[in-house]
Amino acid sequence: MTTNTTQSMTGGDMAQSAGDVQEYRFPQVVTVAPGAPWRWLRKGLEDFRAAPLASAFYGAVLALMGMVLANFVSDAAYELAFATGFLLVGPFLAMGIYEISRRRESGQPVRLGETLTAWRANVPAIGFYAIILTLLMAVWIRVSVVVVVALFFEGGVPTVQTLFRDILGSENGLIFLVAYLAAGAGFALLVFASSVVSLPMLLDRPRMDTLTAMITSFNALRTNFTPMLLWGIVIVVLTALGLAALYLGLIVVLPLIGHATWHAYREVVKP
Repeated sequence: MTTNTTQSMTGGDMAQSAGDVQEYRFPQVVTVAPGAPWRWLRKGLEDFRAAPLASAFYGAVLALMGMVLANFVSDAAYELAFATGFLLVGPFLAMGIYEISRRRESGQPVRLGETLTAWRANVPAIGFYAIILTLLMAVWIRVSVVVVVALFFEGGVPTVQTLFRDILGSENGLIFLVAYLAAGAGFALLVFASSVVSLPMLLDRPRMDTLTAMITSFNALRTNFTPMLLWGIVIVVLTALGLAALYLGLIVVLPLIGHATWHAYREVVKP
């Protein structure tokens, strides 16, 4: 009897251990076609049309933030840093947009009030990731100002009105553009690689931790480099168009990107 009991307990422990291994299995990444980003955009547009008011609300808030920064920051170096930094913190700011897509996919009603607190689904991991993005934003602002002021504008910080004139009229203007774009591309690639699917995953999986989500995001970029590169370019171009349209274009562009990012996560990472 003792032997049977021991065997039974051992079998139960093994079953529990197997269940734990299955429960904590590392997320698996799926290979997608190079043209997948266009499908993500199409699905994102469908989400926007299905919940236009809630989606446009988030776009309007983000556009208002951009307009406030543009009007209250007089130094061109800082305005340029904040404008480009939009791409760094954008994934976190789109959390409510991911929730809209998640609710539509699961057949739940979309209510704006409930999407505002979407981050509560995984507070520790989402909060920690928000801290990481905030630190990256702070570092980027400092690097951006150093590149603009210390390296190329020794006479002082240029104003918004004279920045582009000084760049075009300077013999080092082309060098400045190359250096600034290289620095910005490095930061953007780091954030994109760590966030392309991580934040939707943290929202969708309440027990997911930040590190695992970021590693999965890096794997998604590595496994699907061509479609992810295309997706990154699409994000940059759409955001630039939204900024160029006096920030008003962000009302549509940012929700569209957020919805499409959700569908990118759903296709790239196995359930």
